[in-house]
Amino acid sequence: MLIDSHCHIDGEAFDEDRDEVVARARAAGVRAMLNVGTGNPHSDDFRKAVAVANQYDNVFAAVGVHPHDAKLYDDAAEAHLAELATSFPKVIAWGEIGLDYYYEYSPREVQRGVFRHQIRKARELDLPIIIHSRDADAETVEILKEECSHLGFRGGIMHCFGGTPEMAEALMRLGFLISFAGNVTFKKAENLRDAARVVPLDRLLVETDCPFLTPIPFRGKRNEPAMVVHTAQFLANFFGVSFEELAKHTTSNFLNFFRLEALDGSVEPSK
Repeated sequence: MLIDSHCHIDGEAFDEDRDEVVARARAAGVRAMLNVGTGNPHSDDFRKAVAVANQYDNVFAAVGVHPHDAKLYDDAAEAHLAELATSFPKVIAWGEIGLDYYYEYSPREVQRGVFRHQIRKARELDLPIIIHSRDADAETVEILKEECSHLGFRGGIMHCFGGTPEMAEALMRLGFLISFAGNVTFKKAENLRDAARVVPLDRLLVETDCPFLTPIPFRGKRNEPAMVVHTAQFLANFFGVSFEELAKHTTSNFLNFFRLEALDGSVEPSK
């Protein structure tokens, strides 16, 4: 059994066949999925992400403003997301939040301020955080060191890891899990595999980030949660362990991190 720790199946790419996508994931042995909302925090984008989680018993949700949309974050946006997070038990994380200096759709200064603000809101709501970081390794780590070293903080996941081994080690010292997506299978992704070498199995997660980053051998097609199996198999071969061992560790890591209980092959929030 596997868990797709980060997907976007609420998006338009899945509007025509979402039921089939979830069914294929089940058939492939994907026990659960974390659907991470993105979009305009003043629209119904995040409400749709939560609705998708509520529609399927093995799908959970996260809400939080992506750094691309940091310029849209204000008190009203925060109140909207906090209402979703506190009203629906299947919202189990705040994210994806962080810094993206590659595209810079929002000014860097704005991204940094909104990043800090959302970490503090997640701490207030007792939610773990999901981090997006691109071309901003040093500042991401600096902010997380300053904001996440508080007693009782729920910790976080570095999603779709794309940094250095040193960044991975720094984040793990803060209690973060490291999640790898399909791009770790790409031929030219030696930098990601260098980082993976420092991540022990008890700190590892796997994800699709679908519909993006389709793993080998399906690169070029739409990604979906069932394909996390291929990323997991690649990493099992990379670490020199069986697929079953890697699946056991990554599933246990996810369930323990989110305080979920496994019941009859499904998962639900602990009481």
